[in-house]
Amino acid sequence: MRVDVLTIFPELFPGPLGAGVVGRAIERGTVTVQAHDLRDWTEDRHRQVDDIAYGGGPGMVLKPEPLVRAVRRFRSEDPAARVILLSPQGRTLTQEVVRELASESHLVLVCGRYQGVDERAREEIGEELSIGDYVLSGGEIAAMVVVEAVARLVPGTLGSQESLSDETFTGSGFEAPLYTRPAVFEGREVPEVLRSGHHAEIERWRREQSRERMRRRRPDMAADRATAGGV
Repeated sequence: MRVDVLTIFPELFPGPLGAGVVGRAIERGTVTVQAHDLRDWTEDRHRQVDDIAYGGGPGMVLKPEPLVRAVRRFRSEDPAARVILLSPQGRTLTQEVVRELASESHLVLVCGRYQGVDERAREEIGEELSIGDYVLSGGEIAAMVVVEAVARLVPGTLGSQESLSDETFTGSGFEAPLYTRPAVFEGREVPEVLRSGHHAEIERWRREQSRERMRRRRPDMAADRATAGGV
């Protein structure tokens, strides 16, 4: 998978993406992540990417010209590229959306900054994605979240694809409680079923714990799954 990130702070990348399983995937070439400076698409000597808002108001607005030039450049080079603006107004990133994006071969992630992005550039981009209902100073951290989540699903990133099926938001519910040695820690024991060696009973216990955790911690999600016949 190829990921291009359009930002006014390319020096922030790869950042956390350079470590762990995603970092190793980048080293192997399973995933490529390249940050591009939006200023490279300006045409004035000051390389200006922002300006004051028409109608007044606080903050600056990212200008349409460099953003539109950049987006058209990526699309002309690869018509299959999926261009996405990271924005609190976009649809929410969920594991379902992550799986959808992981099937793409090329993502272009556009990082907003300042007060926002000129509406004409937003219309050119077309698709917006949010990592949650809160506001960040810019889209760079949001872009890293998207890459981290999506890259893990690209074949070859994880050593074992089987581990993906046991994760939170995958399968029947939340990840079941996990334990490792010692068997007793400060008087608290690992559940006996996990030490029994009875694989069918262990799997049944984990499914029950997974569903119960979702019902207790995220009743909204449990209700949605019950309506859909999943829990």
